[in-house]
Amino acid sequence: MLKAFRLTAILEGISYLLIFGLTMPLKYWAEIGEPNKIVGMAHGILFILFIVMAGVFCWERKWGLRRFLILFLASLLPFGTFYADKKYLRNAN
Repeated sequence: MLKAFRLTAILEGISYLLIFGLTMPLKYWAEIGEPNKIVGMAHGILFILFIVMAGVFCWERKWGLRRFLILFLASLLPFGTFYADKKYLRNAN
């Protein structure tokens, strides 16, 4: 479960950065909207998966609401999931 959660965190972070750094500029500056739809859909799925996995993981580890909220907030910030992976998930064995 931990490996899958860490992978989801990294992929969610990458998709978030791709939206802001690549597909949004393509959509609004170059009027190419298709990449934004594809990456946006992938990001949405990864975001929901991350939140669900965070809830399950926190429940299993008995981490409590505070740590879940930290993981949730990390998913809303650029580079947040990378920080969460390094600080909370890497050594969660």
